[in-house]
Parts: sequence; structure tokens; C-alpha cells
Amino acid sequence: MNKTVRVRFAPSPTGALHVGGAHTALFNWLWARHNGGKFILRIEDTDRERSTQEYEDTIMAGMRWLGLDWDEGPVKGGDYGPYRQSERLDLYHKFAEQLVEEGKAYREGTAIIFKTPSGVPLAFDDVVYGRIEVMSDTLKDTVLIKSDGMPTYNYAVVIDDHCMGITHVIRGEDHISNTPKQLMIFDALGWEYPVFGHLPMILGKDKKKLSKRHGATSVYEFRDMGYMPDSVFNFLALLGWSAGDDKEVFSREEAVSLFELSRVIRRAAVFDMDKLDHINQEHLKLLDPMVRLELVEPFWREMGLPVDDHGREYLAQSLTCLEGRGKTAREAAAYSDYFVSFKPVKERYDGSDVDEEQKATLRRFNGELLNLTDWKAAAMEEFARSWSAENSVKMRDIAMPLRMALTGMKVSPGVFEVAGQLGREEAARRLRHFGFLD
Repeated sequence: MNKTVRVRFAPSPTGALHVGGAHTALFNWLWARHNGGKFILRIEDTDRERSTQEYEDTIMAGMRWLGLDWDEGPVKGGDYGPYRQSERLDLYHKFAEQLVEEGKAYREGTAIIFKTPSGVPLAFDDVVYGRIEVMSDTLKDTVLIKSDGMPTYNYAVVIDDHCMGITHVIRGEDHISNTPKQLMIFDALGWEYPVFGHLPMILGKDKKKLSKRHGATSVYEFRDMGYMPDSVFNFLALLGWSAGDDKEVFSREEAVSLFELSRVIRRAAVFDMDKLDHINQEHLKLLDPMVRLELVEPFWREMGLPVDDHGREYLAQSLTCLEGRGKTAREAAAYSDYFVSFKPVKERYDGSDVDEEQKATLRRFNGELLNLTDWKAAAMEEFARSWSAENSVKMRDIAMPLRMALTGMKVSPGVFEVAGQLGREEAARRLRHFGFLD
């Protein structure tokens, strides 16, 4: 490419950063990074009644959480600012007045309206949807400046994209119908079109427009549910694009390297929480144990568990023992609470399913188990198998009560791995509590 790629994400600060907006921002960011270009954040805040600073801050915080850093924009600055439309009003009025003087627009009270030319073909080659053409006769005259002095969307976006040197306009397919209206203004001002690429809609699994019933709709909801930024990034990148070779789990660096606008899929993307769960689980597995601990720890604390009673190495290793269980950091915290405290075990299990005859057998087995020299999972399992064979006791009849006494759960990592991690003394304390050890 001859020109430096310059793309923009232009949200209205009238709500939090939702899935559709984050998806658009991500594809723009990927295209900029893939081409060594610039990613610009522009705030379209001309809706003065609904736009707030709080929403603007929330949108920017959501982008930072996703790792979508911008090269120019609010806070950051840049050579093409200001980056809020409310601060660019002089520019909009200047070009509107020019169009009036050239006879291409007219006044109606304090409003300025663009005069739609007749019989003009308005065509563009969309990177995703191909050639799109409409005749100008199908369009009405377009308001440029409203009676309150504010520009309309279809006008301001043209002025901004040209004056900011935007080379590619990547946005949702709902804007395809707006594009011919914008082309007329580009033509009237004698400006070159940017390259347009419209992204397919995101639908729920029921093929209906995405809403709360399909799961989280704002970026922060994902964070609060225990999803990782890298996983949400990975998941959103897959909505309408493929990394090739059926590859579903990848890093940001891989996505940047592989991303091509020409490989955006034309059909609507399906927002599938099950796929996000799978991707998040895979990313959790790949983490350094200490990084994984940092993600899970807040959820343990939220559960009221005594995190500070344990060393960091122990806690990190406890999560490694989970062997990938837990699709989110929140789930991983719930699945591993027994490593942090005995209290939740006692709340889940009372030992009443084991009769006195079984307890006598368990006391014999556990007594010998606790006397093993080597308190390692492999040694414990080997001992348990030989003991059960010699004493004609089924392995599950000694392993399940041990699992319940240590975790309070029917499903957990290997019970001897759990015992090894808890340590000999803590395992003995729990077994005695339920009468499974003298």
C-alpha cells in the first residue's frame, strides 16, 4: 500500500462499549496493526442529550481492557484533532457554507440541507460485500446542519474521515445504506473516497439480533464474569473472520499477522457463549501459574475465602492442580475453594452417606495411607490400588469418601493429587472431622 493505513473507531458516548462496537473496534485495530498503520479513536458526541463524559470514559476503559490501544484520539492527542465531534463544529459549518455558496446546498431556516443531484450513479467497491451501486434519484435531500447548529451523522462522518486522512472505513453492515448518502457529499466536495468494508451483523445462536438473552452484551460484563481480555479478543476476532486451518485459539500477535479484510466472511456471525467458554478455558490453561492466580484471586476474595492464610506458590500450584477445569476465572475459583478453606467442604458434605461399617474400613485404609513415607500422588495411588486388592475393597469405595472429605465434591482433579497438594496434616484434619480417620 502506498499510503499509511489510517482507520478509526467512532463510538457515540451514549452507553457502554457493547459487543458490536468492540467487534468493530477490534477489526479496525487489527487492520491498522497488520499494516503498520494508525488506529484513531473519534468520539461522535453530537447527540448532546444522550452523550455523557461517563460513557466516554467507560468506552475508553473497555477498549483498554481489551488491549485496543489507539494511536490518536481523546487523552492521546494527535495531529488531526480535536477528536470529539462537539469540538469540531467550526469545520462542519465551514464546509456546509461552502456547499451553499456553490449551490449544492440550501438553507431552510437555520438548517442547511444538501441538494441531491438527479441521475447520478453512486457506486463503491466494498471489500466484504463487493460492488454496490444505487442511483441518486432514490435518495432525498439530506440535512447537513440541523436547526440547533449540530451536524447530522452522514455529513459529519464525511468531513471527519476526509480531514483525518482515513484510508479505510470499517464498520457494521447497517451502515451500507448510509454510504451512498456519504458518497454524494464526498463528490460534492471533490474528495476521494476511502476504502469501505462493512462487517456482517452479529446474531445470537437463535439467529436473532444480539441482545441480553444471548449472554453478556457489554465488554465489562465479560470482565465481571471472569473472562480474560485475551480470550474475549480471540472470540470477537472469530466473529466474521477466520484465522485459517480451523484455528480457533490464537494470540493477539498471531491475529495481527494473519488478519486480512478480504477474508472477512459475508454472512452474519453467530455469537456463541459455548465457544467463548472453550476459548477462555484454553487461554487459562496456557497462562503462567502466577498470572492465573492473579485472575482467580479476586473471585476467591469475593467468596470470603482466607486467601492470605496461604503462600502464593501454594495457591498458584492449587490452580495448576485443577488441570484446566473451569471455563472462567470465576468458575476456577468455585472449583478450587477447598484448597483455600475447609469451610466450604463442610457446607457441602456431612459424611452421613457413610455407615459405621464403611467408616471402620476407611479408618484402616486412611491410617495406613497417612503413614506413607512418600506423600506424593503416584505413591498414594499405587498404595491404594494394592491395599484395595489385598483387602477385597473396591477402589471407588475408598477413593470417593476420600474425595468427598477433602473437597466436598463428587468431581475434582485426581483425589491423590488433591491430597498431595493439601498436605498430609490438612488431609488428616479433614478425614478426622468426618470420622474417616482415628
